Amino acid sequence: MIERQGSAAEPGGGAASTDRPMRADAVRNRERILEAAAEVFAAQGVSVPVDLVAERAGVGVGTLYRHFPRKEDLFAAIVGTKIDDLVHEAQAAAARTPADRALFAFIGQLASEIAIKADLFDALDSAGVDVKSRFAGPVRALKEAVGVLLVRAASSGAIRGDLSGEDVLGLIVGTCHGVRQMGGDPASTERLVAILCDGLRSAATG
Repeated sequence: MIERQGSAAEPGGGAASTDRPMRADAVRNRERILEAAAEVFAAQGVSVPVDLVAERAGVGVGTLYRHFPRKEDLFAAIVGTKIDDLVHEAQAAAARTPADRALFAFIGQLASEIAIKADLFDALDSAGVDVKSRFAGPVRALKEAVGVLLVRAASSGAIRGDLSGEDVLGLIVGTCHGVRQMGGDPASTERLVAILCDGLRSAATG
């Protein structure tokens, strides 16, 4: 389940804003559309017709357009939902031990998701969407959640103590972007993220 909201008005969503909660069947349709879209775009690219998304979701094209009037609304909803999911993952990881292993596992997951969603960010940018402002709230929540992971790991002496969530997110985004610009593959991203994690470790842990 990737939909957490019962309202049509959501950060990154595409439906018209309303104060009324969506009916249960509308919520289920929206969930199916988002899940199908994420699968279709990942497998076939973001240029595929939305008809294929509707077909995969088992809904009519009209239903899809009622939730997402423009294709970029669908892109934004997928990205916004994934950021929300990552916030919840980071919050869950903060309760796991050891703290450094939880942090590094989450960093690997975050890098993977950024790499996978890169085409969606490009498509939003090409459509004239101000990505930075559109996702300002969710990204701020993600920075804060990563910051909690960093504090726990630093308190255990596993990583250096002068890092913020913004620092780490910037490093990961920059690494993923650099690999993509150079035509690298997922293995290249994984290797560079491992090097990044080594740089986060404190001198005491080597």
